[in-house]
Amino acid sequence: MWLNGDLMVRPPNEANLTPARLAHHAPQENGARAMTLDPNLVALAAARNIGALATIKRDGRPQLSAVNFTLDPAAGTARISVVESGAKVHNLRRDPRASIFVTSPDGWTYAVLEGMVQLSPVALAPDDDTVEELVDVFRAIRGEDHPDWDDYRAAMVADHRLVATLHIERAYGLVRP
Repeated sequence: MWLNGDLMVRPPNEANLTPARLAHHAPQENGARAMTLDPNLVALAAARNIGALATIKRDGRPQLSAVNFTLDPAAGTARISVVESGAKVHNLRRDPRASIFVTSPDGWTYAVLEGMVQLSPVALAPDDDTVEELVDVFRAIRGEDHPDWDDYRAAMVADHRLVATLHIERAYGLVRP
């Protein structure tokens, strides 16, 4: 333990995050979710494509980033394009638990989607599977095609991008009528 201001803080117990324990929290093979998600929260999150992704830093504090994401309610997943060298990816490789916080335009209605993140391989070639998925993510977020797909594909490889897929296990928030 260490002292943080007047609070005693216990470092995260990474030993508890064994592959077996992580697999226990993963979606079932048939894609079924252990919990039914509130359709109002899912609708709010599906109507937006900008949110805050929260990952867990090495010291246990949250690391938040504004992200574009695409939600697939039927699959119970949210996908985000991320850069291999970013703090989000470093945090998720160490601890795959994450949340996405989404608000209504006025900020008073919100949804939090929690779950485990699976990282794709890093984009290595303009025609690899990761770049194809990044193209799908772009189209889902923007709702349109890119003006120059060759340039986009090359940029995904140059940026060392990959896809972070949040497998949603829980949703909570406040939905106002």
